Amino acid sequence: MRRLLGIAAAVLMGVSAGAAAADGQRAPVQSVPGWEAVGRLNIGGRAMCTASLIAPDMVLTAAHCMYDIRTGRAVDPRSVQFEAGLNGRQSKAARRVSKVAIHAGYQHGRTGQFQTGTDIAVLRLERPISADVVRPLALAAPPERGARVDVMSYSHSNATSPRLQTACQVLVARQMSLITTCRVDLGASGSPVLQSRPGRAPQLVSVISSKAELGGKRVSLAAPLGRALQTLMRQAG
Repeated sequence: MRRLLGIAAAVLMGVSAGAAAADGQRAPVQSVPGWEAVGRLNIGGRAMCTASLIAPDMVLTAAHCMYDIRTGRAVDPRSVQFEAGLNGRQSKAARRVSKVAIHAGYQHGRTGQFQTGTDIAVLRLERPISADVVRPLALAAPPERGARVDVMSYSHSNATSPRLQTACQVLVARQMSLITTCRVDLGASGSPVLQSRPGRAPQLVSVISSKAELGGKRVSLAAPLGRALQTLMRQAG
């Protein structure tokens, strides 16, 4: 079996925030319907991740984002701010987090493909965001092997504007993890894996957990969405 090496993709805020150089698969996302639901998590002004609005008062991200990257301790939810649709210096809406619900099976500090499936968290916002301002992303079943997916993310190289990587392929689709050809960078933890259909807004089908290497090639690990997500939404509510 080819070696799979994953690296959690949270990042400290102090790194470069310049725009990413575009390649054949990355582009600004202003033209994508519903992109404003994707935003940056500002974690105590020290770290960042990506997250998605899935209800007026809830966002979805990676569980490891809710732990201090230096000490490993859980962060204070009140130190976290969700900046929906951040593009440059402006966001569509900004809300503090009031509560965090983390997958019961997640054990911070463990690594590996099977940990990926529990690397999800739902954050409740202190105040809802009106659907007139930002419409939450619709949720859908995890994709099958061979499916084409997109990933929208912030990262250390585009910390203030999202980038869209399109037409990635799902290489592995298991109950506890997905492996895709999307190439993500530090800060992309919690990014939505999306599937699009003509004439419809993109649907959120998975959440990026980490970047990885498989057979010498860059890939990404993602957590499928299932019943656990509904449980987390109830716990955060």
